[in-house]
Amino acid sequence: MAQTATGKKARPLSPHLSIWRWGPAMFTSIMHRVSGNGLAVVGLGALLCWLGTLAAGPEAYAKYAAFAVTPVGRILFVGISWAYFNHLCSGLRHLLLDIGGGFEVKTNNTWSIITHVIAILLTVAFWAVLLLR
Repeated sequence: MAQTATGKKARPLSPHLSIWRWGPAMFTSIMHRVSGNGLAVVGLGALLCWLGTLAAGPEAYAKYAAFAVTPVGRILFVGISWAYFNHLCSGLRHLLLDIGGGFEVKTNNTWSIITHVIAILLTVAFWAVLLLR
């Protein structure tokens, strides 16, 4: 092992992102973290706002309900629901990996892509049911 200027042994460097090839499994892993953090921050914020307006009375709740049907409110809630379904599907994929299945590269990449497709379809179906009833 090489030594540094101070005489200590140099530690080996971890591979940098430029060495790794981007693939569906890496994208799915990143999106799992993004959707989980989005649910924790934005989803929890929306939930606490909703509970706060419920506790504050009918006028405050009416303002929250009016915001929810604006374009910004719809984008926010569609995003939260997508994050939920994406995190759910990705979590089920991780469960499959945890029990020892799907480690082959082709299978792993296929399920990574299917995860996102199913999450989008579930989000569309969820909003279709909400808006069409």
